[in-house]
Amino acid sequence: MPARIISGKEVAASIREELKERVARLKEKGVVPGLGVVLVGEDPASVSYVTAKAKGAEEIGMFEETVRLPAESSEEEILKTVDRLNRDPRFHGVLVQLPLPKWVNPDKVINFISPEKDVMVFIR
Repeated sequence: MPARIISGKEVAASIREELKERVARLKEKGVVPGLGVVLVGEDPASVSYVTAKAKGAEEIGMFEETVRLPAESSEEEILKTVDRLNRDPRFHGVLVQLPLPKWVNPDKVINFISPEKDVMVFIR
């Protein structure tokens, strides 16, 4: 079987189109999919990644909110933010952008995300 070169851009566009259709069907049923993102600090790579996720969510018709916390935020403040997103029915998925500050246990924060809303569960 000969090798076939695939275009990442074409595959991504196809996936986005499929997601637009799925989101539209959910909206017809009264459900607007929502993504909550927690960004702590201003790490340039993290800001770029989160900005791209927000644009992607908007493009397919999802509700998206990025909660930006200062770099000096405590673990308790971050956990309170995750808890708020966990309890808010507007959010069907929650993502905490890594890295977190050195004094914050990333496993504790990630494990605090409700399993039903943990975006990474669907990616793993």
